[in-house]
Amino acid sequence: MAENNMEAAVKTILNAIGEDPNREGLIKTPERVSKAYEFLTQGYQQDATEVLRSAMFAESYSEMVLVKDIEVYSLCEHHLLPFFGKAHIAYIPNGTIVGLSKLPRVVDVFARRLQVQERLTIEIRDCIQETLNPVGVAVVIECQHLCMQMRGVNKQNSLTTTSAFSGAFLNDDKSRKEFIHLIANKLK
Repeated sequence: MAENNMEAAVKTILNAIGEDPNREGLIKTPERVSKAYEFLTQGYQQDATEVLRSAMFAESYSEMVLVKDIEVYSLCEHHLLPFFGKAHIAYIPNGTIVGLSKLPRVVDVFARRLQVQERLTIEIRDCIQETLNPVGVAVVIECQHLCMQMRGVNKQNSLTTTSAFSGAFLNDDKSRKEFIHLIANKLK
């Protein structure tokens, strides 16, 4: 198999940190890292709007639809270190609903790109708002950032929370409070 640019770059990094890329444990590391980054950045080859459009249905339901505790795995664009946590997404339909599995898929499309959590939150909200045209969208993401935990300030228990709201969730205090109550509590 011919070495690709990513594999060559990994060998350069291994050399730069003082390792021998030809050492037994590292021989296949450039190939493994290349495959890992291909997977971790596959969102660049995906279209979140098409994900939603593939399962849109006319429906008169007009109350909140909430999918919470969606796992998020992404790479910080500043350090190429992981950040991970949970996303909570709600929308109030306006004649159109979407297959529930499509909301976590939208999260994955945007998370599988180099990111900052703030932009990720807004991209998810805007995609749902522009594609479904609901009465409103709410997105809250809570993540741990290894760039803060493994290096820099070394704060092991830090959690970053970002939010983005549109429509009813932005303008109607009752809808926003219901959303926050539902994501904060575990329903049995």
